[in-house]
Amino acid sequence: MARHGGQILADALAAHGVERVFSVPGESFLAALDGLYENGIPNVVCRQEGGAAMMAEAWGKMTGRPGVVFVTRGPGASNASAGLHIAMQDSTPLIAFVGQIARGHRDREAFQEVDYRQFFGGFVKWVAEVDQTERLPEYIMRAFHVATSGRPGPVVLALPEDMLSALSDAPDLAPTAPAVPAVSAAQVETLRDMIAGAERPLVVAGGSGWSAEAAAGLQRLGEAWKLPVAVSFRRQGHIDNRSPAYAGDLAVGMNPKLGERLRASDLLVVLGARFGDIVTNGYEVIDPAAPGVTIAHVHPDANEIGRVYRADLAIPARAGDVVAQLAALPAPQRDGAWQAAARAEYEAWQQPKETPGAVKLEQIITWMSDNLPEDAILTNGAGNYAAFLHRYFRFKQFGTQLAPTSGSMGYGFPAAVAASIAYPGRCVVCMAGDGCFQMTLNEMSTAIQHGATPITVVVNNGRYGTIRMHQENHYPGRVSGTDLANPDFAALARAYGGHGEIVERTGDFAEAFVRARAANLPAVIELRVDSDILSTGQSLSATRAAALERLAVKNSG
Repeated sequence: MARHGGQILADALAAHGVERVFSVPGESFLAALDGLYENGIPNVVCRQEGGAAMMAEAWGKMTGRPGVVFVTRGPGASNASAGLHIAMQDSTPLIAFVGQIARGHRDREAFQEVDYRQFFGGFVKWVAEVDQTERLPEYIMRAFHVATSGRPGPVVLALPEDMLSALSDAPDLAPTAPAVPAVSAAQVETLRDMIAGAERPLVVAGGSGWSAEAAAGLQRLGEAWKLPVAVSFRRQGHIDNRSPAYAGDLAVGMNPKLGERLRASDLLVVLGARFGDIVTNGYEVIDPAAPGVTIAHVHPDANEIGRVYRADLAIPARAGDVVAQLAALPAPQRDGAWQAAARAEYEAWQQPKETPGAVKLEQIITWMSDNLPEDAILTNGAGNYAAFLHRYFRFKQFGTQLAPTSGSMGYGFPAAVAASIAYPGRCVVCMAGDGCFQMTLNEMSTAIQHGATPITVVVNNGRYGTIRMHQENHYPGRVSGTDLANPDFAALARAYGGHGEIVERTGDFAEAFVRARAANLPAVIELRVDSDILSTGQSLSATRAAALERLAVKNSG
């Protein structure tokens, strides 16, 4: 029976197990919307394509299956690119279907015409344009395969509107068999021997493609083998942070002691992480030209191994599979002092360092760590406020951290909306700065419409804090472009139909959070923090004073 292209597409999505899509509608893919309607696939309608793509990316992070987003041509695709960049750098499976002009109008700079192969060519894993309706099942099958195989990532398929509306009797295609890289017993034995022979081994776990089972296996391995386990940037949910094996996160603003331990290690066992600049503090702790340490690198994509750092042992496999096989072997004899010292340094780093003002962000994060349900999902975007979350919150279960390793602002709130839709009734908390939140807060109406109930804790210091920190370090006192005029965030939440409160003293936060949770609505708790707060370790005034002193010394010389 002949079907229009939109129906063929929707049937292919159903065959690939798609449970929900995110979109901002456009006239360029009306047939696809009709197909989704016919199939009954829920469509979360968003307010801007960047937010829609971020929600789809968060869905891919949570499920391990490709998140799906539909956006229209030209401006829609441009807006969505922020979410696609996150998916690429975070190795998240995602498929973006982009509307396109009719095939007969090409190369005339028609209304919203874009060459998507050129536009997204270096931006995603694969980009293609489907010119023949009968080939839709083939392209979609390949898109899912590319998005999930090796190092997962985003795929873009452009859909000319006349191709989508045309009829075809093309048969459906079942999903292709998954390509799962295998690990040999010999490789695992070699890795075990390397660990057994090392005096100062350090495990660095990261990347995507993990599971609750793999995270539990990593914890058992670290504890039984007396190995310190660090995680890469914003992958803290890969192991229970309460484990004696956990040594902290190699992240922006990392514990200096952990950075020193990374430098002092004689063996790095890199499990799933790409191992790049953030983990090594801008390649300073370990020099790619002269690493000075033995490296065993496990990654599902062989092309990622040796891309930056040479590997002494290369295992193209899923980290969880290697962890499971290692854990089945007898543990090498080790006294545990190296692990215990790493843990002690992490515990010391966890001790709150007091910040200025009546709202102590370090105490609030500590309260959340102690009082939120263990399966609470925490999301964030980018900004100095996030460093407080990374430093003081202990993630306890796999899948409870949704954050962009790409460092994208605006991510936390759309991710929290997606998480709340995926897990109704579960506690979902978005940490956001005042600048970060304002990039995507229009998705509050998406949350209201689709029954999502995340709680957003907005840290309002009236500035783009991270950039101000760098500004004060390099050009102290010369403020340009970093101050913000902000709304009443609590009132704004109420205007959307949500719950809103303002907190101006640390002691008021706990009760405000309880009320926000009980409201069962999208909620905002605005923290009005002291303007002198800058980072977990430094105030604005101290940062400026130190920078001015450095300049004075430099000028006097």
